[in-house]
Amino acid sequence: MSEFVPNKRQAAILKMLSEDGFVATDDMVSKFEVTPQTIRRDLNELNKFGLITRFHGGAGQAKDMGNRPYRDRVNTRVEAKQTIAALVNDMIPDGATLFMSSGTTIEAIARALLNHKSLKIVTNNVNVAQIMSQNETFEVMIAGGQVRSVDGGIVGLSSLEFMEQFHMDFGLVGTNSVDESGVLWDFDQLEVRIARATIKNSHKVILVADYQKFGRRAMNRMGHVSEFDYLVTDKPLNAPFDKLFADSGVKIVAP
Repeated sequence: MSEFVPNKRQAAILKMLSEDGFVATDDMVSKFEVTPQTIRRDLNELNKFGLITRFHGGAGQAKDMGNRPYRDRVNTRVEAKQTIAALVNDMIPDGATLFMSSGTTIEAIARALLNHKSLKIVTNNVNVAQIMSQNETFEVMIAGGQVRSVDGGIVGLSSLEFMEQFHMDFGLVGTNSVDESGVLWDFDQLEVRIARATIKNSHKVILVADYQKFGRRAMNRMGHVSEFDYLVTDKPLNAPFDKLFADSGVKIVAP
């Protein structure tokens, strides 16, 4: 089979997906001034060669078969993570209690929160604990269990049991992907259990995700957007995600 070369419109569609994560069919029809049938043919061909993921009503980025290495993730989308961190920083009052899970976005939030006073933090991540312990007014509690050397996450039954002992004001949860139906996905099944405990035992739950997380899928279902009170992201959402979160009663916090 000869190598597939996208045509000009298909290349433009791929560029839109790289920038927005998910693009609705109606938006592509309007932008390129073609029929829905033409766009569907383009999407079907791009999907056939594994360049996108085809969804009802649009398309997202190609499916991820595994999470990128921690060193790659910590050095990418830095500005987006800092934007999210600044927004979360404004939402957390002094003296609040927090669950903080694993992830490079959560680590960025930890750094932003260092200007607060008297926070109480429960985390299952060594990196987050080390960052937060720099503020002498903070009380930092860290779960025991198996430490993942790749990113400092602590997982396992003992970690889960530790997290389930608490009920906190805020739960900060990251995700690897959000699909067009509102399902959250993660690459690590053990991390999903920690996230579920955080959602269950938090008064307010904050989902943090940059725009590239939308319109993707990973391996393990973590939950649904309707279980969250807030979404904090780095740019306004496009259709259909803006309506999805609004219909689910989730407040979107974006620049």
